[in-house]
Amino acid sequence: MTAERVLAGLDPDQRRAVTAPAGPVCILAGAGTGKTRAITHRIAYRTLSGEISPRHVLAVTFTARAAAEMRARLTALGAGKVQARTFHAAALRQVRYFAARLLEGRGMPELVESKARLVTLAANHAGVRADRNAARDLASEIEWAKSSLVEPGGYVVAATKALREPPYEVGKVADVFAAYESLKRRQGVIDFEDMLRAAVWGIEEHSDVAEQVRSQYRHFVVDEYQDVNPLQQRLLDAWLGGRDDVTVVGDASQTIYSFTGATSSYLVDFPRQRREAVVVRLTRDYRSTPQVVGLANAVIKQARGTEARLRLELVGQRPPGAEPDLKIFPDEPAEALAVAKRCRELIAAGTPASEIAILFRTNAQSQGYEEALAEAHVPYVVRGAERFFERSEVRQAMIALRAAVRSTPGETPLVQAVVEALSATGWARDRPPAGGAQREQWEALAAIVALSEEYARSPALVPIGEAGAVQRDVSLSEFNEELARRAEQQHAPTVEGVTLASLHSAKGLEWDAVFLVGLADGTLPTTYAKTTEQLEEERRLLYVGVTRARQWLWLSYGQMRASGGRTRRPCRFLPQLTDTRHRTFEKPGVATASRKAASRHAPVASCRICGATLTAGVDRKLGRCATCPSDLDQELYERLQTWRALVAKEQKVPAYVVFTDATIVAIAERQPGTPPELLAIAGLGPRKLNQYGAAVFALVAGADPIETAEKNFES
Repeated sequence: MTAERVLAGLDPDQRRAVTAPAGPVCILAGAGTGKTRAITHRIAYRTLSGEISPRHVLAVTFTARAAAEMRARLTALGAGKVQARTFHAAALRQVRYFAARLLEGRGMPELVESKARLVTLAANHAGVRADRNAARDLASEIEWAKSSLVEPGGYVVAATKALREPPYEVGKVADVFAAYESLKRRQGVIDFEDMLRAAVWGIEEHSDVAEQVRSQYRHFVVDEYQDVNPLQQRLLDAWLGGRDDVTVVGDASQTIYSFTGATSSYLVDFPRQRREAVVVRLTRDYRSTPQVVGLANAVIKQARGTEARLRLELVGQRPPGAEPDLKIFPDEPAEALAVAKRCRELIAAGTPASEIAILFRTNAQSQGYEEALAEAHVPYVVRGAERFFERSEVRQAMIALRAAVRSTPGETPLVQAVVEALSATGWARDRPPAGGAQREQWEALAAIVALSEEYARSPALVPIGEAGAVQRDVSLSEFNEELARRAEQQHAPTVEGVTLASLHSAKGLEWDAVFLVGLADGTLPTTYAKTTEQLEEERRLLYVGVTRARQWLWLSYGQMRASGGRTRRPCRFLPQLTDTRHRTFEKPGVATASRKAASRHAPVASCRICGATLTAGVDRKLGRCATCPSDLDQELYERLQTWRALVAKEQKVPAYVVFTDATIVAIAERQPGTPPELLAIAGLGPRKLNQYGAAVFALVAGADPIETAEKNFES
C-alpha cells in the first residue's frame, strides 16, 4: 500500500480531511459520511508518506469494538503498528507501565470493574439502604461526578448546578460518594475513573513520566469527540502537553450521553480554541437512502441550543428507496404484534434477520417485543443486556471446543469439528428451538459455527512480494486461539436474529431495516426530560435512531400503553406526526385548520390487514394502509366501473358523483354483502345506500353491470 493508493476512492471532503497538514484538524462528520474511513486513511496517509512514524501515533475512541474496527482498518491500509485504544485501555497500559515509579515500588492496585458491591457497602456506611437498582443508580452518579472532576465535598453544589436528579437527596449521595472513596482506599483498589486520574496525575506531577509519554506519542486522533467528558479531556491535554498535532472527529447532533458527563462543548469550541485549526465537514451520506436522509434532516433542522451551531445537512448518495413508513396503533401490544409480523415478512422476503433492528427509548420496552417476536417465531437478540463472550452458553461452548482438541482427528475440517464439539453439549444444528431464551442460546452457538465458517474461508497471509493468497487448513486449536483473542477484545460475531436495542446502545451501528417504536410523548421524549437542554438531547436521540437505517425505516407508536388507557400524543420531534391526517412525511405547517378539525372528529379506523390506525382519507376508505397488499377482485372492479359509467351518463353527472375511484376500489376489495358492511366504507352514508345499495350487492354477487344499471334507471 502506498500513500497515493490510500487516497483512491475518497470523496473531495474526505480527501481534504486525509491530506490536511500537521496541526489541529476538526472533522465534523455526519452519520454515514465515512468518519472512520477518513481518520484511518488520514493516519495511514501520514505514516506511509513518511510524514510521521506509526509508533508515535495514538488513536483513541470509546468502545473496544470501535477500537478493534479501527485497528483492523489500519492494518488493511498498511499502518498496523499504530496504537488504537479506548481511553481506559490507553490509560491502563500507561499506569501499569509506570506503576513501580509512581507508586514507589508498590504493585498496581486491583482494578474494580463493577462498583455495585462497593457502592452497596458504602451506602450502608453512610446510613443509606440501597437495593441492587439503587446501588446501580448511585454508582452512575459517582461515575458522573468523577468524570466531571467533582470531588465528594463539591458534589452537592455541582449536582445542583447541573440539575441532576440523583436517587437520593444530594447530601446523602455526597455521603455515599465519600464513603465509597474511603472504602476503596482501605481495600487498596481503584476504579476506571481512578485509572484515568492516575494517568493524568502521573504526567502532570512527574516530569520524567511526562517526557517519556510525550516522546512516545506525538500525534493524536480522537474519535467521537462529542462524547468526551472533562476527565478524558484533561488526559488528552496531558498527553498533548501544549502540542497541537491532534485530529478530532465528531458530530454534535449525535451528542446523547450528557447524563454520563460527556459534553460536546470541546468539539463545539475546538475551532475557537485553536484558531489555526482546519475544519472539514463531511455531509455525503453513504449509509441511508435519500428518503431516510431527508427525514433525518427534518428532525435535526428544528434543533436549538449549542449543538445546533454545528448542525450538518446530510446529502444522500444512495439510490432512492421507500418513504419512511408511519404506523399508528391503538395500543402498544398491537404495535408489537404488527412489528413482529412485519419482521417475519421481511425475513421471508430475503432480508437477513441480523439486518433488522427494533429500537426503543428504554430497555423496559423490550419485553413486549421479545414476546411478540417469540410468538411469531422470529429469532432475536437483545443488545446491551450481556456481552456475547460473557454469556454462560458461550463460555461452556468454548470449554467444549478446547476439550475437543484432544479427541478430534487432525484431518477433520474445522467447521465439522466445531459442529461435532457443540453437538456433544446438546446443540443441534438443524433443530433450532422455538423463540425466546432457548432460541437465543441456540443462535449464540450457531454464531460460533458461522464464525468458524468465516475463519476457515479467510486466506492465509503470504509474504510481501509473493503473488496471491492461498486457502489454508485451519485446525480446531487455531480457531480456539481466535475465539480467545476475540473474547479479549469483545469482538463478538453477529448473531442471526433481529436486534432489540435501546437507542443509546444502537449508537454507532446500522441495519438495512429499522423499526423506531414507541414514538409517543412521555416515552420519547421521556417524562424525565424537563429542561430545554434535556429535551434537545431527546431530539438528538431520535436523530440517531433515524440515521441507523440504510434502506427501510418504520416509525410507530401506540395511542395507548394498553387497551382502555389514556390516549397519548405523538412524539413532538417529528413534525409530520403532529398532524395525524398524514401518513406521508411533509414539511411542518402544511396541514390546514379544516384538516386538523376533521381529524379531531373522525372516528377511529384500523387497517384490516396490519391493524394500524388509519388517518389518511384514502386509507380509511380502503380500510387498509397504502403500503399493505391489496386484495382487490379485478372482475368485480371492472363490473363496478362499467355500471358507474352507465349510471353517471344516465344521470348526466361526473362518474365520481356516483362513487369516487377510491370507493370503487374499496368495494372491489371489501365486497360488502349487507348494508352495515357497505356503510363501514368511509364516506358512504344512508343516502348512497338507498340510491345504490341494491346495485352494489347485486354486482358483488356477480350480476351483469348493464342489467344492474338498467334496473337503477327504472327505479
